[in-house]
Amino acid sequence: MSEPIIYIDRSNIREGKLEEVKAALPRLVEFVDAHEPQLLAYGMYLDPEGMSMTVTAIHPDTTSLELHLAVGGQEFRRLAGLIDLRSIEVFGRPSDAALEDLQRKAAALGEGGTVTVHERVAGFFLR
Repeated sequence: MSEPIIYIDRSNIREGKLEEVKAALPRLVEFVDAHEPQLLAYGMYLDPEGMSMTVTAIHPDTTSLELHLAVGGQEFRRLAGLIDLRSIEVFGRPSDAALEDLQRKAAALGEGGTVTVHERVAGFFLR
């Protein structure tokens, strides 16, 4: 049985790049919205100081996460000079292919970025 996948990544914004990040994020969100109708939720957030960014997504299943990583890869790489990805956290069980893609994303967008998978032990429901 497939289960939802919750994705959260956190990045530092490189010095002097905040305005470029702010300009790039709406384009990325529009791209994801247009190309990934299966995605349940997707959002990007900046901290009050404009020093870090958090991306959140809820996928209906691991296939959706795989598609997101495949379709969005080129768009994600546009952020490479603007951010340093610190961590990716996945809540739910991604496929081996998705996990490999997440590792590649972490390496491409940040030096030393980590990928952590949290397995569900009880309850998760969407209303």
